[in-house]
Amino acid sequence: MVRSMLKLLAPLIVLAVAAPGPARADLVADLSEHLVAITTGFTGAKVLLFGTTGGEGDVVVVVRGPLNAEVVRRKGRKAGIWVNQAEMVFEGTPSYYAVAASRPLSEFLPERVAEREQIGIRNLRVKPPEDAEPAEVETFRAALIRNKQKVNLYSVEPEPISFLGNRLFRTDMFFPANAPVGTYIVRVFLLQDGEVVSAEITPLVVSKIGFEAGVFDFAHRHSLAYGVLAILIAVVAGWTASIAFHKG
Repeated sequence: MVRSMLKLLAPLIVLAVAAPGPARADLVADLSEHLVAITTGFTGAKVLLFGTTGGEGDVVVVVRGPLNAEVVRRKGRKAGIWVNQAEMVFEGTPSYYAVAASRPLSEFLPERVAEREQIGIRNLRVKPPEDAEPAEVETFRAALIRNKQKVNLYSVEPEPISFLGNRLFRTDMFFPANAPVGTYIVRVFLLQDGEVVSAEITPLVVSKIGFEAGVFDFAHRHSLAYGVLAILIAVVAGWTASIAFHKG
C-alpha cells in the first residue's frame, strides 16, 4: 500500500522540485573552524568563511572582537619631555574589527544601511565620555582607529569576497598573533537593491591553550602573585647571568 502511494506521488515530488519559482534570498554561511587556538609560536591564523545564497545579491561580512574599554592618550612636550597631557576612554570598543565585501561598498551599500549595521570603520559606534566635547571626541576617535590599524587589529580596507558561480562565495579572514582572546561575532549580510534581505550570525572563539593558557589564567586571577613571581624570576635570571659572566 505504501509503495503504491509513493509511486503515485513520485512524479509530483519531482515536478515540485524541478518547478521554477522566484529567486529566494536565503543565505547560509559557516566557518572552516570555530576555534583559533593560540599556542607557542603562534604567528596568526586564517579562517575560511564560505556560504551560498538563494538569490543574486552582494555579500558583506563584519567581524567584531570582544568589547573593551579602550584608553587613548595624547602626548605633548613639557619642559622638553614628551608626557601624557590628555586621555579619553571609549567604552564598548571592539578589540578587533574587519570587513569583507563582494565589491566596493560605495557601489551598492547605502549610507543609512551601513550606519545601522555598523559596516565600515567610520560607522563603528564607540561610547566616549558623556561630557566630552564633540571636536575632542572626533580627534581621539581617529587616534583610536589609527592605533588599532597600526597593530593590524582593525582593517584598513574591506577584504574581497569571491563568488564561485552565482551562488557560492568565500573569503579568508586573518587573525594576527596579537588577536585578543575571547568570543568574536561574525555577521554575514546579503543585500539586494540596497537592502539587507538576509543575515547570518556565527561565533568564533580565539583562545589560548596549553601552557600559555595556564600562565594567562594565573596572571588574570592572581595578578599580585604573578607580578611578584615575574620579579623573582627576573632577579634570579640576572643573578645567574652575573655568575656565569664572572666565571667566564
